[in-house]
Amino acid sequence: MSNLVSTFSIAAIDPHNRDLGVAVQSKYFSVGSIVPWVEAEVGAIATQAFVNVSYGPNGLKLLREDLSADEVIAELTKNDEEREERQLGVVDAKGNVACFTGKNCLEWAGSATGATYTAQGNILTSEDVVLAMADHFENAKGELADKLIAALEGGQDAGGDARGRQSAALIIMRKGAGRAGYGDRYIDLRVEDHTEPIQELRRLLGLAHTYNQIEASWEAIESKNFPEALEFAKKAVKLTPTNDEAHVVLGLTYYLLGDTNVSVTEFRQVLQINPNMKDMVQYYLKECSVEDNDFIQKIFGK
Repeated sequence: MSNLVSTFSIAAIDPHNRDLGVAVQSKYFSVGSIVPWVEAEVGAIATQAFVNVSYGPNGLKLLREDLSADEVIAELTKNDEEREERQLGVVDAKGNVACFTGKNCLEWAGSATGATYTAQGNILTSEDVVLAMADHFENAKGELADKLIAALEGGQDAGGDARGRQSAALIIMRKGAGRAGYGDRYIDLRVEDHTEPIQELRRLLGLAHTYNQIEASWEAIESKNFPEALEFAKKAVKLTPTNDEAHVVLGLTYYLLGDTNVSVTEFRQVLQINPNMKDMVQYYLKECSVEDNDFIQKIFGK
């Protein structure tokens, strides 16, 4: 039984922007390396219980071949002699949802589904876990990632994994949303071993949102849309006030908009948060052709 992945997870699609994702928590080390499988414009799969990891890549392959979520589960399980010990949730890119819980999965085991998601778990304290996940997901605000984390929080508050907690993960795929536009990996976070894995995952998601705003601000600067860059940079600082990189892009944007006093304040804040950023600040100023010696001296106190 070394492959027993007793956990609760949720796979879902955002019907508006077509984001696909999976969030999972378990009393299992590095659950993110086993359970969630997601591909942009294809589908999202959670494979668990007496886990058959091949359900992940093979399921995505079947989805690429235009099988529906129900058909994928039927195809994956039909020749699996241990299917009654498996648990599986599938959401396809068309929004179809399906789940499977083998009759030999350890209690409590089962699922709750909605129009755009499937929540499932095994070795849970009770059915209340998946019901709470569904309720929290449906009532949460924000992006798909925020809703998936809310679902995990609801499941944990309702009792969660009967054995406790250890690891958690969140994957969101969005076409073309990888770093600098390369690939589709919009958010990919893992907490391998932690006393409060969902809480830590929530913290990391906040940082992911911050860095997405920073990246968007840099892109706006490159396209010389400085007002838009400013809005992204402000959001980044608001999300994580102690993030030195957020203050860098905010300070630079203010300079490019002609507000040198606020720009100096922001760059000084960078150096107060992290004195080791001095060389990087100088690098960014040089890259943006900032040659105002008085301005530079005000930043570094020379």
